[in-house]
Amino acid sequence: MTTTHGRDPMMTKTETRSLRSHGDYIIYPWRETCNQHGDKHFHRMDIHRIYRQKLEELTALQTSCSSSISKQKTRLKDLKRTLQRYKRHTSREEAELIQQLGANVKERQNVFFDMEAYLPKKNGLYLNLVLGNVNVTLLSNQAKFAYKDEYEKFKLYLTIILLLGAVACRFVLHYRVTDEVFNFLLVWYYCTLTIRESILISNGSRIKGWWVSHHYVSTFLSGVMLTWPNGLIYQKFRDQFLAFSIFQSCVQFLQYYYQRGCLYRLRALGERNHLDLTVEGFQSWMWRGLTFLLPFLFCGHFWQLYNAITLFELSSHEECREWQSCTPNSRRTEARPRSREPRGRRPSTPGL
Repeated sequence: MTTTHGRDPMMTKTETRSLRSHGDYIIYPWRETCNQHGDKHFHRMDIHRIYRQKLEELTALQTSCSSSISKQKTRLKDLKRTLQRYKRHTSREEAELIQQLGANVKERQNVFFDMEAYLPKKNGLYLNLVLGNVNVTLLSNQAKFAYKDEYEKFKLYLTIILLLGAVACRFVLHYRVTDEVFNFLLVWYYCTLTIRESILISNGSRIKGWWVSHHYVSTFLSGVMLTWPNGLIYQKFRDQFLAFSIFQSCVQFLQYYYQRGCLYRLRALGERNHLDLTVEGFQSWMWRGLTFLLPFLFCGHFWQLYNAITLFELSSHEECREWQSCTPNSRRTEARPRSREPRGRRPSTPGL
């Protein structure tokens, strides 16, 4: 007989047995695994417990070392001020002794700088604004070098992308939208460089201040290009700017390979840190490859000067509206037509 639901009760029991057999088939290997690897499982739990214990000990050691280094740096600063104060009223022998002590203080400060590269520290203002109060210190040399190498590859890949984008905007895509995409890519590129360089500085890289400042300025100028409205003045400067971007990307590409070769040679000689960038260090033997690169560098600097002169001339153009508030020359050019208006007629206001 069939039930009211149209299903045989014997079939239900068969299905139940089938489910039980399948459940045993699934659960049995799990039980076997637990029986065979139970000891290993608990051993791994012990390893994890030991790891957490060591991690707490490491945190305590980091705090102790950071506090000790901070006190030593404060004492060195006080000693340096004292030496500077007594240096003015000392004899020649005492001046030599003070100079030697100053050299020792500077050497000790460099030692503390290398030690702090492996200790957590407070982020600077820029990293706090971007990332918040996050520890960005990498503990191992391998992790530091891997991050630095990724930074160099990021610069290389984005340089190639920017080169292709500038070529496309200059010769193929004559649209304002594509120009905005290219300028936004420039802003994002330089912003990312400043963030990565700040992280490298926190990990002990001796990046020059002018290098980071240059990227801050480049970020601001790229933002100016991004917000520049389309018009006659923008179109007059557009082709010149894109041509300069193409040339600059090519020079950066050549400069990257030249400086990378120099930096690897210095590291092989033991004269550079693994976190130094491809912009640091110079010796006499580098002139051999630099003679090929120098003409391109000088040409790039003169081209930037030419861009500045062009922008200054465009700012005083009579059709310029973007730079009108900061260019008195443009106001004088607009005052002349007003004086020629016939009497009794209200002078027209440009732009309204």
